[in-house]
Amino acid sequence: MKFAEFHVGQVIEAGPYEVSEEEIVRFATAYDPQWFHTDAQAAKGGRFEGLIASGWHTCGIAMRLVADAALAGSESFASPGLAYVKWPHPVRPGDRLTVRATVVEVRRSKGQSALGILRWRWQLFNAKGSEVLDLEATSLFDLAA
Repeated sequence: MKFAEFHVGQVIEAGPYEVSEEEIVRFATAYDPQWFHTDAQAAKGGRFEGLIASGWHTCGIAMRLVADAALAGSESFASPGLAYVKWPHPVRPGDRLTVRATVVEVRRSKGQSALGILRWRWQLFNAKGSEVLDLEATSLFDLAA
């Protein structure tokens, strides 16, 4: 989507994305090697009563869904960061995740008219409707491109 196509209140949905146990373990082994992400047997006796995905893996899945649904072919070039990130419920092997991205603000930079600024809330849900990720991101768009 091009920057000009975004408007406040707009909702973009994408997915589902199915998460496998193998993917959870592979990601966590490389980037978040905590036992409840990497050892299914040990995780059974843990607080979550089973293996769960890293929150950072969950963010990556949301990024993939949003990139495919809204950012592919856009003028987006960077993000200065997130206002917040929350993981209300864990992601488990076999979960089918969908994202809902809601546009909060669309504006041009006051100092650089060729810079578009988009603030949006990304929520990721499993098939049961439980929210597994909630974040607010800012995306920058090069309108001179």
